[in-house]
Amino acid sequence: MADFGGADLEGFRTQAREWLEANFPKSLGKDVEAQQTALMSPEKPAGDLALWKERMGAKGWGTPTWPAAYGGGGLSPAEARVLAQEMAAVGAVNPIGGMGVGMFGPTLLEYGTEEQKKKYIPDIVTGKIRWCQGFSEPGAGSDLASLSTKAEDKGDYWLVNGSKIWTSGGQYADMIFCLVRTDFTKKHEGISFVVFEMHQPGVEVRPIKLIAGNSPFCETFFTDVKVPKENLVGPLNGGWTVAKRLLQHERSGMNGSRGATAARPDALGVVAKKYVGADEQGRLADSDLRTRIVMNEIDQRALQQTVRRAALEAKGNSGPSAATSIMKNANMKVAQDRAELTLEFMGHQGLGWDGAEFTEEERTAVRSWLSGKAGSIYGGSNEVQNNIISKRILGLPDLTQSH
Repeated sequence: MADFGGADLEGFRTQAREWLEANFPKSLGKDVEAQQTALMSPEKPAGDLALWKERMGAKGWGTPTWPAAYGGGGLSPAEARVLAQEMAAVGAVNPIGGMGVGMFGPTLLEYGTEEQKKKYIPDIVTGKIRWCQGFSEPGAGSDLASLSTKAEDKGDYWLVNGSKIWTSGGQYADMIFCLVRTDFTKKHEGISFVVFEMHQPGVEVRPIKLIAGNSPFCETFFTDVKVPKENLVGPLNGGWTVAKRLLQHERSGMNGSRGATAARPDALGVVAKKYVGADEQGRLADSDLRTRIVMNEIDQRALQQTVRRAALEAKGNSGPSAATSIMKNANMKVAQDRAELTLEFMGHQGLGWDGAEFTEEERTAVRSWLSGKAGSIYGGSNEVQNNIISKRILGLPDLTQSH
């Protein structure tokens, strides 16, 4: 593909528009929210959605700015923005996602060997392989560096024993990127970063049922799991540095949206009218609720714009900065406020758990409200992010070390 830049952006826009016209199934654009929901499901896409995923993966536009040498789109940030605009215009959601795109892939591009990039990146770009994260342990949550899952050097392979917890999507994953201890005489400097297959002897996954009724997280146990030596990412005992970069990518991805499609204008207000009613001017009848919904929409759009700006700045700074901690906390606040507002205008119908008297939308609302509470904890709790913000962005003194 031609390398469009500056004045040639309109030429790229035309090409993107023509490609979408020829390749995006129009049936999907009729219901963007259904498209987003289906892509977040653990079930593999089917029908037109599977076709869309295949075409985007082959084109490389699911990861538009990743190097073309590994199957990515090879686009400039400006071209990627144009593509996002054209996708939003036709109701197309990026079908290529998951932890491979949002976390592991960007980290591997920075720390992986050429052989590792050629082996793993193409399958991430096409969405062929699902990845999960092996970081937290029963005894190593907020203090992640105290992890004890060990990898013993057996010559031409590592032998991994231990367990992880809160492994998101572990029951569906094909591969895992995992922190292991390779030196017990040091804490942070004794950790290494490895990847290995989930479908092999010695790996056991047990889903954890949450209060919301689903099981997105798992307990994962490793018993004498063999990991080839070439699966070490980054230097031996240098996994903590790799992990910190990956966590920055994770937090930068917690922006409340998937792919290129913008939030539907006034979506919450439209639903609220069904429960609260409209006034003589066609507005939501409850003026206070109307104001708070509008403020939430403003916060959401401001967050999306800030995330885009931070992503562009990160391109010139060798990856995400500590500002991702601000994004993470801000996104969780916006999402949790939105869930609270939804239950408020639904009233009693927003407390339905089961039964024919509640719609699927109502049952989903209460489950989303409950599961959303975890957002203040996973990916680094709000308190951990506030510490990062205070020390690395605001430059405040570490009071815990001043006494």
